[in-house]
Parts: sequence; C-alpha cells; structure tokens
Amino acid sequence: MNKPIANNASSAVEVTEIFETTAANPAFEFFDQDLVPLPSSHALKGKQIVIRLDGALLVFYSTNVRVRTRPSLQKNFAAFATFGVDSRGTINGLPVRHDMVLAVPARQSIAVVAEPGYESASILIDPTDLMNQLSTQGQREAPPLLQRVEVLHAEPALAGNLFKWIRHMVMSAVENQELFETSAEHRAAAKQDMLETLLSTLATSSRMTLERRDRTRLIQSDIVRAAEQYAMAHTSDRIYVKDLCQAAGVSERSLEYAFRAEMGLSPTAYLTRIRLHRVRETLLQGSVANTTVTNEALRWGFWHFGEFAKAYKECFQELPSDTLRRAQGV
Repeated sequence: MNKPIANNASSAVEVTEIFETTAANPAFEFFDQDLVPLPSSHALKGKQIVIRLDGALLVFYSTNVRVRTRPSLQKNFAAFATFGVDSRGTINGLPVRHDMVLAVPARQSIAVVAEPGYESASILIDPTDLMNQLSTQGQREAPPLLQRVEVLHAEPALAGNLFKWIRHMVMSAVENQELFETSAEHRAAAKQDMLETLLSTLATSSRMTLERRDRTRLIQSDIVRAAEQYAMAHTSDRIYVKDLCQAAGVSERSLEYAFRAEMGLSPTAYLTRIRLHRVRETLLQGSVANTTVTNEALRWGFWHFGEFAKAYKECFQELPSDTLRRAQGV
C-alpha cells in the first residue's frame, strides 16, 4: 500500500496536478489518498489543493475521469467533506449529493467512487479545536458525529455555502499565496471563519435517513472493501474469486453484484487494475537501481509475463519496460 509522505510543513499552499496516481497516492502527511483510475477514454487530469491554517487544513479535489479512492485519515484529525452541485459518485456506496456533509472521525477511512466532474471541498481539523469553539458557544460535550463516519443531511443552502466558502478560500489562497505563507494573522482569521461556518452548517444538520436501497448499497460497499483489503494483504499470492468470497463472507454471485454496483467492473478486472497501477507507481519511481519489470510484476502477483505486458499496455498505452526506461532517463 502507498504510504503518506511529509511535504514541507512550512508551505501553507500546495497545488498538485494529478496526471499519474503517484501524484495523489502519497498525498500528504494527514491522509493517504490511495487513488486508482477506473476505465476511461480520457487521460487522468485531476487537481488537489491543500491549504494549511495552523492546525487545520482545507482540501479541494477534482477529477475529470472516473476514479476509486480510499482516503484514510492518518493523524488525530477529523474531516468534514462537502460536494459540488454537479458532483456525481458514491461514498461507501451511497450517492453523492450536494446537500450532504460527510463527517469522518480521526483514523477512519471511506471508499469513494468519483465520476467525471466530481468536486469535493473538505475541512480537516483537530477535534480539540472544534471542542474549544463549541465551548465558546456554551456546548461542552462532543457531538456524536465525531465518533464514527456519518452521512449528514444539511439544508441545501447551508451545505452549498460551506462548499462555496471552502472553495473560495482555497482559490483565494492560491491567488494570494505569499500572503497566506507569511501572515499568521491572516491564517488565524481564516481558521476562525472556517470554524464558525462549519459549526453553523452542522447545527442544522441531521443524520441522513437511509432508504432500503441505501442500506443495500452500504452492504455492497462493505463487501467490496473486505475483498479489497484481502487482495491488498496478499499482493504476491495467486488470488481466486473463491478467496475473495471467503474473505467477504459472501457467495460468488453476491460478490459479483457488489463489484458491478460499486465499480462497474468484475472483481477480477478491478483487482487486476489495482495491481497494474501499483506496478506502474513503482516503475515510475525507477531511479532505484534494482527496480526491474519482472520483480515488480511478481511482487504484485502477475505470473504470466506476456499477459501482464499486454494488460499493462492496454491500461497505460505503453509497455512496462518503456515506463521504467523513461523513469530512469534512458
């Protein structure tokens, strides 16, 4: 699995253009993105902007193709995510809505399928800061939404305002980067405004009522994640569908339905795609002298090299040997 890397903590504004998964997967020190593009006729062109506000972060993310991401919070930060009015996709199997606020406690993860045009605007914050702000408003108990992943329904206007506020602040920071980098007072004022805007939205939010089909989607998403976790824990093994069924505790038919509903792909097609991207990520970092196509193919469970090379070229429009040579500057 990809490990988060620590970027320059003194940088208040960080813009990442995402053309390869290596640009997004080791996202930054607060969460592991773990992104895999799904089949598309277009090349990946995403963007991730991170604004640091001295103990809090604003994160804007967009993609032009269908991708699967599994954001996992790495430190003692909670996350609150909002979505653009035209955003489509799923969170843990549930359809993304513009009146949705997703609350993710520290050290929890979610499963996202983002469709082309998807935009999310998120706040990452230490729960202590949130509690301090609540205390100034006369509340002293932690809200239940800090205990587990919650999908909240907010007033559409308020949810839209929170999304627009985050997006506006992010774009303003990019346009005025020097000010954000040098002015602690400016960052502190932005953080205070952020807290007030967030809490005013949460104050009118409630847990989203789930319909029967929503519960089915949640179950299917759990099945997919159980199969993913098993596959990624046995990267170099020969994995069969029956192994995934056993790991997820379901029949082959239920596994197929779950993957088709969540990914639009069969279990084997999706897991093959994950492994192809993992091989590519390593090859693109091929400055390490002992990196070879054969070793990386074997490490990620590809035993038939001819079939591997064919699948790799179909996915990336080049042979794995070409990727490695390009990374090594040959």
